[in-house]
Amino acid sequence: MTGRNCFLVTSVTLLLSGAVLMADDQPRVLFEFAGADAAKQWQAVNDGVMGGVSEGTFKITDKKTLEFSGILSLENNGGFASVRTKAQNLGLAKGDTLVARVRGDGRVYSMNLYLNKPLTAFSYRAAVPTKKDEWIEVKVPLDTFEASSFGRVVKDAGAVKPDEVAALGFLLGDKKAGAFKLEVEWVKVERAGR
Repeated sequence: MTGRNCFLVTSVTLLLSGAVLMADDQPRVLFEFAGADAAKQWQAVNDGVMGGVSEGTFKITDKKTLEFSGILSLENNGGFASVRTKAQNLGLAKGDTLVARVRGDGRVYSMNLYLNKPLTAFSYRAAVPTKKDEWIEVKVPLDTFEASSFGRVVKDAGAVKPDEVAALGFLLGDKKAGAFKLEVEWVKVERAGR
């Protein structure tokens, strides 16, 4: 191989290696709402499962966002509305950070992670503050999620185990009755060390 050919092969190899490294550096999209089947992987779960009367629904908008909206009610010991994915492997790993692009109504929602175990009313939660009518990106490292059952922190549950996470959702349970609306453009995961 001549010096020039060796230089070309080395240059191409380095260029391709850099492209692979840059691709690995990009956040991985978990959920977008562009496809016709986007709504099929989501479901609403409200306090009606415990006798409450809150109304929370979702739809995929023409702008390709998930719109979660309704009316939060505190009647009948209720007080939460949520939307979540159906069970699936999210491929999360220790040290990951979830990033969501959201537009809300100024209320504080939570991002919930549900396990692949049948635990009643159990999830890991992290706060998702919103700014009224403004798109923002919210970053939530996995190690900041707190175990929760029936809206209360579970102190002895330990940290979330990423390989046990089977669903992701958004919940409103701020004890403030009234209308609400949260839009989600996408949810991504950033790998540890990025």
